[in-house]
Amino acid sequence: METENAVNYKFMGRSFNDLSINDDSSAFSDCNSDRSGEFSTASSQSRRLFLACTNSDNSDEFIRQLVSDLGSCSIDEQKNAALELRLLAKNKPENRIKIAKAGAIKPLISLITSTDPYLQENGVTAILNLSLCDENKELIASSGAIKPLVRALRTGTSTSKENAACALLRLSQVEENKVAIGRSGAIPLLVNLLGNGGIRGKKDASTALYSLCTVKENKIKAVEAGIMKPLVELMADFGSSMVDKSAFVLSVLVSVPEAKTALVDEGGIPVLVEIIEVGSQRQKEIAAAILLQICEDSVVYRTKVAREGAIPPLVALSQSGTNRAKQKAEKLIELLRQPRSANAAASPSDL
Repeated sequence: METENAVNYKFMGRSFNDLSINDDSSAFSDCNSDRSGEFSTASSQSRRLFLACTNSDNSDEFIRQLVSDLGSCSIDEQKNAALELRLLAKNKPENRIKIAKAGAIKPLISLITSTDPYLQENGVTAILNLSLCDENKELIASSGAIKPLVRALRTGTSTSKENAACALLRLSQVEENKVAIGRSGAIPLLVNLLGNGGIRGKKDASTALYSLCTVKENKIKAVEAGIMKPLVELMADFGSSMVDKSAFVLSVLVSVPEAKTALVDEGGIPVLVEIIEVGSQRQKEIAAAILLQICEDSVVYRTKVAREGAIPPLVALSQSGTNRAKQKAEKLIELLRQPRSANAAASPSDL
């Protein structure tokens, strides 16, 4: 499995290289807890949950009973058990370990394949909450969660899709799971969520794709799935709050030639030049770095970038940007000012 380090840029006070497999990826979205809203429960169930959360002894016994209820013949008992396990795992790390040790993971995974949207949603969300514990990630993956989560990403409610994306992100933080997730069919579905989901879905999808696309074969899958079109559209929408996130995903993709070609074909160069002109300092820095990556080995792309009027804003960035932005801008200006080769000049149709 071939993996690559992300380019070392700062985002929200942290560098890309800080986004390790143990990172919570909060730079992209807050895939760090259950955000699906709470369902109302009967007063007796609420009372049981209150006791379980406030008394450690009761909690252990309560969890064991809930795990048993997951296998009940009664759909209502399964629903209540899944909901309460989800809530128990939401905010208490110690409960996540207890629930996993009580044997909840496999029966919760089985709920993800349910045709009942309520059961599926609570199964997905409970697995998400359990996956926040590093000790549980490998067990969840080895118990067969990846394919059911991908199914939820395809067929679930909007909340199920969003939480499935977050759960896959968590599992992808174990390096060995990245290829398995990519080969499960998750990437086209995440690309679809990135393009067509709500704002939270877009953020969750970008976070998961950023993590998965440190693997070369996943980069190619993402490009083949059409990721470049939504990335370019989101980078061009300065009111979307997705400019940074989309650019960061793009930055890990453009190390492969397929991504560079797709970026140019989707009109990404003028968008990146506009970001250097009017974006925030962070946005300008990463846009300059992406353009530098695509221009380093291509005279054709250098010409396209220069024709978009990149040099004046790059000069301004080289004078007023961060130290890293200045370095990227200066290198890119030097490339753009180099004379074209005779071969490049003889092929104007390529331009």
